[in-house]
Amino acid sequence: MTHHHTDLADLDPSTTTVTVLGTGIMGTAIARRLRHAGFQVTVWNRTIEHARPLADDGIGVEPALDRAVERAAVVLTMLVDAAAVLDVADGWLPYAPEDAVWIQSGTIGIEGTERAHALAEDHGLRFVDAPVLGTKGPAEDGRLTILASGPDELVSALSPVFQAYGAKTVRAGTRAGAGTGLKLACNTWLACLTAGTAQAMKVADVLGLHPRLFLEAIGGSTSDSPYAQSKGREILAGDYDPQFATNGLLKDLRLAQSAVAGQLNETLLTTLTALFDETVELGRGDEDVASVAYAFAPALYH
Repeated sequence: MTHHHTDLADLDPSTTTVTVLGTGIMGTAIARRLRHAGFQVTVWNRTIEHARPLADDGIGVEPALDRAVERAAVVLTMLVDAAAVLDVADGWLPYAPEDAVWIQSGTIGIEGTERAHALAEDHGLRFVDAPVLGTKGPAEDGRLTILASGPDELVSALSPVFQAYGAKTVRAGTRAGAGTGLKLACNTWLACLTAGTAQAMKVADVLGLHPRLFLEAIGGSTSDSPYAQSKGREILAGDYDPQFATNGLLKDLRLAQSAVAGQLNETLLTTLTALFDETVELGRGDEDVASVAYAFAPALYH
């Protein structure tokens, strides 16, 4: 089945409607950045009250899913998991313009992405797999990293959209699922850094040293990282206001595990998953990933 597709080569923000489905931390920040860049923006959220404040930014808040997408050139989904993305897709895909583009940005795993891509094709929509790297702060500042996979010319045409909320776009390939695979690899690294920082601080602590000495010692060296310093400061302060919630990282680690199952030595991935799972069981699921410190030493980090 062939469809006529609007040429996105001359994407003019002022005449282009982007609909964002899902107004959690990331979806809200992305919607605001798109509006700031001049796009006509409409948002929908399952709990519509959460989206209402966006009306103050000149963004259309639409409680009805079908109406939210009816004039959209681009539909961006930023929902919690594959089940939510696929469930909501059934409610909007039949109503989107035939030449619309679906940018799927929630982290929903390889299998979930492939299913979403198939649904898009069934409805004659073009599909780009484009998860993002970055947390609340970078999202609000328009400095996310976009991990895009899809047809080259389509990804290029969408650059005004990506530039509204991203500092850079990494092209992962043309296959739907490639961007998601890169996101899973990056979040595995994030889990390593977060857990590694907490573990090192705990080792220093039980050896009678103040944990901040670890951060001081690595500071400015080749083994230092801005991320270790920022998470370390959160652990020292006991401040776990979520930039990236533990529940979210645990979900992503499980998606990574299922994607690579049986194809490599999974010792580290299994251990990381267990540590973040334990953190959630300690009641820290809605706190920042730095709260993995509790999995090492519940009594020492309050």
